[in-house]
Amino acid sequence: MNQIQLKDFLNYRFLSTVTASNDGSFCVFTVTACDEKNNAYHSNLYLWKDGTYRPLTSSGKDSSPLILDDKTILFKSSRDASVQEKVKNGEELTSYYVISVDGGEAQKAFELPLFVNKIEKLCKNEYILSASYDKDTSIFGRESQKEELLKTKKENTDYEVFTKIPFCHNGSGYAKNTINRLYHFNSETNQLTPLTNDDENVFFFQLKEDKSEMLVLSAKDKPKPSRKSALNRYHFASETWEVLIQEDEMYIHNAWYFDNKILINGNTALKHGQNENGRFYILDVEKKITLLYDNVLSTHSSVGSDCRYGGGASSKVVSGKLYYTATREKDSLIFSIDKFGNRKEELVLNGSVDCFDLTENGFFYVAMKDGKLQELYHNDNQLTHLNEEILKNKYVAEYQEIHFKNDGIPLTGWVLLPKDYDPEKTYPAILDIHGGPKTVFGTVFYHEMQLWANMGYFVFFTNPRGSDGKDNEFMDIFGKYGTIDYDDLMKFTDIVLETYPAIDKTRIGVTGGSYGGFMTNWIIGHTNRFACAATQRSISNWISFYGTSDIGMFFAEDQIHGSIFVNPEKLWEHSPLKYAGNVTTPTLFIHSDEDHRCPLEQGLQLYTALIDRGVESRFVLFHGENHELSRSGKPKHRVRRLEEITSWMEKHLK
Repeated sequence: MNQIQLKDFLNYRFLSTVTASNDGSFCVFTVTACDEKNNAYHSNLYLWKDGTYRPLTSSGKDSSPLILDDKTILFKSSRDASVQEKVKNGEELTSYYVISVDGGEAQKAFELPLFVNKIEKLCKNEYILSASYDKDTSIFGRESQKEELLKTKKENTDYEVFTKIPFCHNGSGYAKNTINRLYHFNSETNQLTPLTNDDENVFFFQLKEDKSEMLVLSAKDKPKPSRKSALNRYHFASETWEVLIQEDEMYIHNAWYFDNKILINGNTALKHGQNENGRFYILDVEKKITLLYDNVLSTHSSVGSDCRYGGGASSKVVSGKLYYTATREKDSLIFSIDKFGNRKEELVLNGSVDCFDLTENGFFYVAMKDGKLQELYHNDNQLTHLNEEILKNKYVAEYQEIHFKNDGIPLTGWVLLPKDYDPEKTYPAILDIHGGPKTVFGTVFYHEMQLWANMGYFVFFTNPRGSDGKDNEFMDIFGKYGTIDYDDLMKFTDIVLETYPAIDKTRIGVTGGSYGGFMTNWIIGHTNRFACAATQRSISNWISFYGTSDIGMFFAEDQIHGSIFVNPEKLWEHSPLKYAGNVTTPTLFIHSDEDHRCPLEQGLQLYTALIDRGVESRFVLFHGENHELSRSGKPKHRVRRLEEITSWMEKHLK
């Protein structure tokens, strides 16, 4: 059996945005691949029809399919060289094309003078869309000032002006004076009309099935934004707005038209902090809110992997039921809920449903199933085999499950055995810690872990308290960071070593990113049992994190129960930097200069402390990358990141 190689992920195919015809006779999805030579990604649309699948487009710049009718697909594409040049020069443009499912060349449908993030068909030649709008420099509506605005935008690249928080967003950089607005577009007349003002930031919209109205989640654009949203309804016939729920009333995650009423996922109050799982409420015609189902699971997939690219739909209302993904234990499943509040398992699998659509003939979905890479499925049938050849005749370690308890709490972890494992030999091992903390490890394919197992390492990982997949009580470690979660990780490590005596206790490494980076930083300040550490996109100082992260102004206080104004000592108590004087573990730091979630300074502070105190350390900074480096960073950067971590482990563990 052959060995998985570090660069093999460059040959994986990543599936996303599946959408199917109402009768289920065909579906369209996006397939993305790495392009190492050009350090980029190529995305094309694929079609499944008549029992087979094939590429529908080939430009490498196509995504976001929308089925217009039983033969026509609308999709976003940046294939036009002239549009690419205009965007490069500062214009905001999004191009859409149409293509027939019967084949033929794609034809340009229309071009919009905005960066569109979502579009839906309203009726023939009419669309509703949301798009970003820069109050200072967007050209739409100010076409007569185009040259002046482009000049201003170019000059503004040399400096930033902030008037609100957050002043940055991971993945999009400094916030500028930008919001999301709603627009109506007539493709026949090329008329684009704003439906929301420039003082309202739109988060979400959904059309009613008969297209007579739509639901919109939004909040006022102000220096310190609310953590809550207003729920509004827009009536197309009268062109009027109606406020259903005021902005200060409720924490709303999502809303759907539902059995002549409105179904809401959210919370009227928070007992377990900002990450609390939303409950299901009904908003009736009298605008009265009543609890429908006291939900305890998250309503999305939080199963981690480094083998995805792109997203897709995770909910849909069909025949009076809401179908939605939820994370339970280690898996992402599809549940339904009806008007009586009855919840039902609709699609259960060993792995993760990453996106889905529901038709008359059942579910079409992208999943990482039974330890395999992503494929497209219809109900229980696998429709594609895009990734099977890549791993053929290669060692894919099976997940050895370990059940244990800590403080009486049942927990689960997994171990990957090294290739050609011989219990009579000794091996190094790596503890991998997930981010979040409200995510989970499952038994889905994880390239970095499989690589290390192929290179002769035991790899072990678990879901400590604070993880997703269970109820709010299990998730709630707020004010306890580095305490019970640390105890769970150390207890798991002890049990793994007891279960597998072939692991050399003197050759164990630890790594993790985001929350996993925080825990890696915490661990090396509280034990020297690990021979080396690789901390990625981490947090080291909750006090400075408050004012430098795009979520810092609420996340630090919410998670740690400390305030820089009232009790900064609480923030410092849970900061790994406080314990830097205890560290003796050789530590590798991985960080990106455009990571606004866990800012660069977080890694630099701890790195400086370790070097200052004579601890062997290495800092690798990636330019032009953000918090998603390991998952969607440029291919060459992802290669270098994994090379750095792997080389660090090889140096100190072998």
